[in-house]
Amino acid sequence: MNEAIKINSLKKSYGTHVVLNGLDFCIQRGEIFALLGVNGAGKTTSLECIEGLRKYDSGSVTINGRMGIQLQSASLPEHIKALEAVKLFAKWNKTILDKATLDALGIYELAKKQYYQLSTGQKRRLHLALALTRNPDILFLDEPTAGLDVEGRLSLHEQIRQLKAMGKTIILASHDMAEVENLCDRIAILSGGKIAFIGTVEQLNETVGKHYNIIIQTENRTEKYESDNIGETLLSLLMQYKKNGKAILDIQINRGSLERHFMKIAKGE
Repeated sequence: MNEAIKINSLKKSYGTHVVLNGLDFCIQRGEIFALLGVNGAGKTTSLECIEGLRKYDSGSVTINGRMGIQLQSASLPEHIKALEAVKLFAKWNKTILDKATLDALGIYELAKKQYYQLSTGQKRRLHLALALTRNPDILFLDEPTAGLDVEGRLSLHEQIRQLKAMGKTIILASHDMAEVENLCDRIAILSGGKIAFIGTVEQLNETVGKHYNIIIQTENRTEKYESDNIGETLLSLLMQYKKNGKAILDIQINRGSLERHFMKIAKGE
């Protein structure tokens, strides 16, 4: 069986408000998968139902393997030390500490620091270490690099890639589209309580269309244009500028960003 997680007709409502309206999708073993959605799309509810943290109304969630969950926040005692927390979780899960992983996450550097003394980024690293103490097959990461500096982000990205190389399945929730594009094998976009898109970033680009941004610099101003047909639009603009006697000093052409494509699908456009 290649499926790590299978979701079938998942539904969840809060009173009369329908949040999930029959979710159907699968996450394959060993892939990095992102579940995306605008605020209120049901992303958090979906993840909590899959993780077993929230009850759903109907449908089914099939998990093939042990789960580890790295949350944005944790209810750890303020005065527990970072390494004490990791050792405690390892004892609960009856597992042996992976010293290489702890070293890569910088936990030994935080060993004597109490939880309340940790920065947001340091807490993120500790939460990931705690999620890994169970030696999970499936790892949920909720905004894993929030609060980290550039060096910390790059280090954690490399750690995530190493976890994938070890065969672990990783489900990522992130508002950082560059992070999603760099790390994920596939993404799913929630809209209206259902999956509006599922596939690779390349497939998303093909689905939305080749959207381009054109920036033209003249002597007096900078003008911006958008187009789905770069050839025709650029030719028309050049002729228009020539006709109006405007000298073009510079032209920049950029592909539409993942953020733009995500928003276009998420808003049902």
